[in-house]
Amino acid sequence: MSTLQTDSAELAASRAATTVVSSASSKKPARKQSESAFIPVCVVVLATLCLWYAGAVMLNLAWEKSSAARAGTTPAFLSMVSSTMSQDRPVLPAPHQVAVEVYNTTVKKKITSKRSLVYHAGITLSSSMLGFVMGCVLGILLAIAIVYNEALNKSLLPWIIASQTIPILAIAPMIIVVLNAVGVQGLLPKAFISMYLSFFPVVVSMVKGLSSADSSHMDLMRTYHASGSQTFWKLRLPTSMPYLFAGMKVAVAISLVGAIVAELPTGAVAGLGARLLAGSYYGQTIQIWSALVVASIIAACLVAIIGLLGKWVNQRMGLAHV
Repeated sequence: MSTLQTDSAELAASRAATTVVSSASSKKPARKQSESAFIPVCVVVLATLCLWYAGAVMLNLAWEKSSAARAGTTPAFLSMVSSTMSQDRPVLPAPHQVAVEVYNTTVKKKITSKRSLVYHAGITLSSSMLGFVMGCVLGILLAIAIVYNEALNKSLLPWIIASQTIPILAIAPMIIVVLNAVGVQGLLPKAFISMYLSFFPVVVSMVKGLSSADSSHMDLMRTYHASGSQTFWKLRLPTSMPYLFAGMKVAVAISLVGAIVAELPTGAVAGLGARLLAGSYYGQTIQIWSALVVASIIAACLVAIIGLLGKWVNQRMGLAHV
């Protein structure tokens, strides 16, 4: 009996050790993958900063040379290079100048201040998110109609693709003027422009996703005499989720671009587009670049949120491997 208990204990210990080793080995690839992804990102960021500083020196050096010529002085080259990093209105501001401006207009300003980038970003983000939601709903409905109707697939889809060849800078003023003429003002005109840009990637990705169901699975649904709605909810829609969220990543970023572009022709006094306009009017390049950097940070955060949401939905639907 004691020998049997000893063997059982050794077997349990070996199983426990195997479990620990397997769990540890499963964590190692994820850790290695995160570490391997971190290094390339750092390299790209450092290379971008180096190119940015080099570009700032080259573009701003001409002003330093002309200023020295007017003053009749001959400063050293390194002195002029140092001065290119601290100009009030540089052609291309240095990264640290943009970082200081972003800090001053986000942390040191009240959110309700008209000089706060948080205030302007909130206004742009509200119209962008409304347009993104409208674009997603429109894109999904159009994709369902295109997949289930061959006539729409041949007639509507080419026009949807052709609509994206129209420059948004040309069509944005017309949309705003028409909507103002019918009494639609405020947030909706900018949201419509964001919707115009964001619905296209959702349509394309959703059409691909709804059509990507395996033929054997479709045959199985027909064998079970499943209705069209049952096939849609139990097969086509779950299969299309990875494609949908891939399109939504593009849509959420481009909807922010649409909201900023919509603020340019209207002469808006608030929003990131208004900051860009004000900076261009008065030659405040640092202000322009700070608004662009904040917009890019917001877009990156939105894409990351959509990516996390898509990963969670795929896991809940058993598509974690996709």
